[in-house]
Amino acid sequence: MNPDVVVVTDSTASLAPEVAAAYGVRVVPLHVVVDGADREDDETARADLVSRMAAGATVTTSQPSVGELAATYRAAAEGRRAVVSLHLSAELSGTAAGARQAAELVAREGVSVHVLDTRTVAGGMGLAAVAAGEAAAAGRPVEQVLAVARETAAKSTVLFAVPDLTWLQRGGRIGSGAAFVGTALGIRPVLGIADGRITVLESVRGLARARRRVVARAVQAAGGPGAPVPHPPAVRVRLAVHHFGDLERAEQLQDELAEALAHTGAIVAETLRSELTAVVGAHTGPGVLGVVVAPAG
Repeated sequence: MNPDVVVVTDSTASLAPEVAAAYGVRVVPLHVVVDGADREDDETARADLVSRMAAGATVTTSQPSVGELAATYRAAAEGRRAVVSLHLSAELSGTAAGARQAAELVAREGVSVHVLDTRTVAGGMGLAAVAAGEAAAAGRPVEQVLAVARETAAKSTVLFAVPDLTWLQRGGRIGSGAAFVGTALGIRPVLGIADGRITVLESVRGLARARRRVVARAVQAAGGPGAPVPHPPAVRVRLAVHHFGDLERAEQLQDELAEALAHTGAIVAETLRSELTAVVGAHTGPGVLGVVVAPAG
């Protein structure tokens, strides 16, 4: 690995541990609080959360403390000149603000940390961390590593569909009126990220149709000579396929996406599939499926 720059992100990037390790990315966990019990946002918490939510548990989430972030920076910076730290949108969490406080704290100890609010979440941030990790491993200076991360996050397309709007409404991510109408009429939104916030891209009747629209929008974002128009020029892209508590449908979604992209001639460098972190799953609820498209450089 590059001795000068190390990349840190938070757990909402939803990177599989082996992927984070392969790209030299350090991960600091957020926290999930289930019926008052505070746990780090790790694989153990995620495995337990789906059944707890189905049983009616009270679930909240919180950001890592400044002390936890500072400790991560100190450990990551050993033998390196700089840390590039990528975090979920400040519109969704105070994690980036806490990271800046931690960066100021460790700067007094000679640790240089560059914090980036990615303005996105899940694979939008995870694929930015992967791209930054590649740049760091290639020996690029910190300014270039930071630029690669910023550009990848900004150009990412995050798409997802949920079977139940209740959890998004409880967390304040979607209005109660929209949640009621969607539940009553079977209307399901195709959701995305815009200006750092969760936004409704379109609404369709039924979850199956919403998932098909996720695939269609992902294909358009990936480009290729056979992609629906208008479409971007063909460039290499990375894909992330996410789920929370529904691996079987995630595998089906990945197969459908691969088949559709093969017909367009899109240049897919890599597809990463992972279960969403417990903190993200706590807000979307079980059964969510998502696709992220980002430039691969």
